[in-house]
Amino acid sequence: MIRRSISDNVTKIINLGIKFSFRLKTEFISIGMTILSEPLFICYNIIVEDECGGKVKMKILLVDGTMFGLKTGAILEQVEQYIKELDASFELEMMHFSQYKHQIVDGSPLNDDMKKMIQQFEEADAYIIATPIFQASIPGVLKNAFDFLHPKTMRYKPVSIVANGGTYQHHLVVENQLKPILDYFRALVTPNYVYTHTSHFDADNTIVDADVHSRLRELARVFVQYCEMSKNLPKETIDQH
Repeated sequence: MIRRSISDNVTKIINLGIKFSFRLKTEFISIGMTILSEPLFICYNIIVEDECGGKVKMKILLVDGTMFGLKTGAILEQVEQYIKELDASFELEMMHFSQYKHQIVDGSPLNDDMKKMIQQFEEADAYIIATPIFQASIPGVLKNAFDFLHPKTMRYKPVSIVANGGTYQHHLVVENQLKPILDYFRALVTPNYVYTHTSHFDADNTIVDADVHSRLRELARVFVQYCEMSKNLPKETIDQH
């Protein structure tokens, strides 16, 4: 069940708990209504179904936030596998920045790749963000991608972070740089992230460290629970910010 808060001009509901359906674009929406505060706010418990009556899957976007290197992609593939083992109902989509023609945020008209990237972020219900650490920082292409997004794009959506670096000292880049950006978006960032080191991989960029595998399994477990909790969290806010 996906719950969303929707403003409406309805001032009085006589029969609470009434259920009905109406057509919205290509989806059918079943709604159960409960008054939160008359007359401004109504809480809608929404079950989105396709025309065959099946529930729409949560869409998870796994973002490989670098233009080169294979280790972050390898981490994402491993996390993807662990998520599938925990819950096969998710729709998982991989986004490799290396496959996009990127622009800087300078006010120029967007090319098709940037339009596609923005749309993928907007349509996703949750995210796994993978970043390498370059020069003690996240890559410019990842920050640039965030700059293209509307501030509400990732609001109240679960996010987990995985990272890779050449030294053990740079794990705090996640805390000092990436988490504040996600906090600005009001994303639901899971408390555990996984930082990997070059030594955790073999020559084929396969993760060989057992402890890293354990931490990735735990990250996937917590992420799946955050996704479940987020289904009942309205994405529209009361404070209008």
